[in-house]
Amino acid sequence: MEPPAEGRQENSALTEKVSEFLRLIGPEELERCLFAETLEVVAAGSPPGEQRGAQWWVAAQWAPYEQPGEPVSSCLLVQAHGRQDGVPGSKTLKAYVTPQLETLEQEEQERLELEEQPVERRTHIISHHHGMTVTKILQKGEAEPQCWSFSYSQAKLQGLLLEGASLLLLRVLACRQIVPPSLIFPAIDTEGHLCTSSYRALGIQWQTVGSVEMEVFVIERTLHSGTGISTVSHSSFLPSGHLARLVQVGCPVVMLLQDASVLTETGGIKPRPHFAKQPLQWEEDIQLYSWFLDRKEELRASYTSYVQQHPELKAQMADFLLTLLLQRPHDSVSFATQFFTSLACQQPPGSPFASAEAARPLPSPPPHHSPANRE
Repeated sequence: MEPPAEGRQENSALTEKVSEFLRLIGPEELERCLFAETLEVVAAGSPPGEQRGAQWWVAAQWAPYEQPGEPVSSCLLVQAHGRQDGVPGSKTLKAYVTPQLETLEQEEQERLELEEQPVERRTHIISHHHGMTVTKILQKGEAEPQCWSFSYSQAKLQGLLLEGASLLLLRVLACRQIVPPSLIFPAIDTEGHLCTSSYRALGIQWQTVGSVEMEVFVIERTLHSGTGISTVSHSSFLPSGHLARLVQVGCPVVMLLQDASVLTETGGIKPRPHFAKQPLQWEEDIQLYSWFLDRKEELRASYTSYVQQHPELKAQMADFLLTLLLQRPHDSVSFATQFFTSLACQQPPGSPFASAEAARPLPSPPPHHSPANRE
């Protein structure tokens, strides 16, 4: 049964949005994410220094990749390996990812060394021209392995983000220290079925890293499984993109950064230098004072040149000052506005300036009395 047309349009808009987001990740950002790191796996709530020994190791680097019948290409190899504290087992991840965070091939393996019989689960995902194939294998002791296989068309995989690519994306977001709102990607759950994964910023928080209290950027990732059970994890990152803390909500173990050398290398514990504010005595600085004199002469020459090129300026200013002193207005600013406005409106063609009478008529002189008038 196909989803309704409205639902298909929403899914199409979602996949197009995330695909565009992945395309905008630059090569410089990815280069900053290519490093290896190791975290200690401890029981949640355990005091520092206790229950050590288990570790979680994650690394990303450039590596060649070749499929049968295809030329060798350069891609990103993401690997992870770890043992859970107090659990006789291990987990491994190996993924080949393109610079656009498209997964070419990925294999996850989980092994539990139980007393009755060991249990091993493997999930192999490989991309091809027609889409992607997911193969799951369950091996219990010496019994015959059980195998399941799923195939998805290319149309359903636009913007797909698997586990290995997600580790790289988290490092990119940590270096940016920002997560766009409503960042949701198509994904594949532990059962091999299509689902979605969402990312949300929990902001800057104070956490103990090693023996130092530091600010970390926390990102929440939620895998919305088709079975209705969501897996939520909180990753705390240093500004360099290194993990400081990783916890899966509801899980009894926590992964913590304990290597103090990582903090020193990434500048995590270097205090911000403090420089006292010093008064600027620029007159006593030979170089600054020389620049001041040079700039002063440059401006003076520029102003003089402009005045020489516009001889009407002196006549205009003299005309304005004479009118101002004769009329002595209470509001000189409004008077100047009216004076120069009328000057622009009434200026006759060819005249370099208008007289003061054009702005406001001057008082008429007293009448001249001739000798004839006296009689």
